[in-house]
Amino acid sequence: MSDARSKSVDPVRSAGAIENRRKLMLEQIVRSGSAQVEELASRFGVSRMTVHRDLDALAERGTVRKLHGGVTLHESSSVESSFTYRAHLAERQKLAIARAAAALVQPGQSIILDESTTTLCLVPHLASKTPITVITNGMAMIDKMKDAHGVQLICLGGAYDARLNACFGRVSEVAVASLRANMLFMSTSAVFGDGAYHQDEVVLHTKRALMAGAQTAVLMVDSSKFGVTALHRMTSLDAFDAVITDSGLPTEERERLHDAGAKLTVVEC
Repeated sequence: MSDARSKSVDPVRSAGAIENRRKLMLEQIVRSGSAQVEELASRFGVSRMTVHRDLDALAERGTVRKLHGGVTLHESSSVESSFTYRAHLAERQKLAIARAAAALVQPGQSIILDESTTTLCLVPHLASKTPITVITNGMAMIDKMKDAHGVQLICLGGAYDARLNACFGRVSEVAVASLRANMLFMSTSAVFGDGAYHQDEVVLHTKRALMAGAQTAVLMVDSSKFGVTALHRMTSLDAFDAVITDSGLPTEERERLHDAGAKLTVVEC
């Protein structure tokens, strides 16, 4: 394949991928409270000019404040900057993915939902799937389902992370290890090559524990996350029984993933 052709379908260059990189960059800033331009350029493999453009975009949204050579987080913005901000990324794509995922759920099943904003879009569809048991570490899921009729809600404990509005760590992992669900629905920060990646090691370990607790694992990931990497490799895509994404994923990337063994479902949005 020629370089020109590769660039024409490179998902890294898409507007969605740029937004996902900015999301990951913001979460990096949320974790530490501040960051330097050089540090971010090295971390994400982009130029200083690209980092400045990304930070300008985040500053315009009121989530960060640029300083000379760096950036800081606006006070009291950690939850708004992370979970709520991510919830508004690729909304149309996430809703289409959630509709396709919901078709896999049957009444009477037990399912695990991770803390992701993509998985959160699945929750409204569960009212038609009752009776159902839902196991989750995500506080947003718990809040939306706590009064739902016909839903047995099992809340995984653990150390609460305000920026992700969820619980993680050893307590969560031990709790889910004592359970066995029919299906897991989860998302991740990035898909690069044939692997799923996440930038936070603690979150990654909990996600792996959730995978071990279900008979069937479904990855829900919008097309902007493809071609973007994060620090830690979680697992290969062929570890999932289904990978649901949207039609923004280039055809050649779809074919490559199919050839690599990923059980890919592409939904129109």
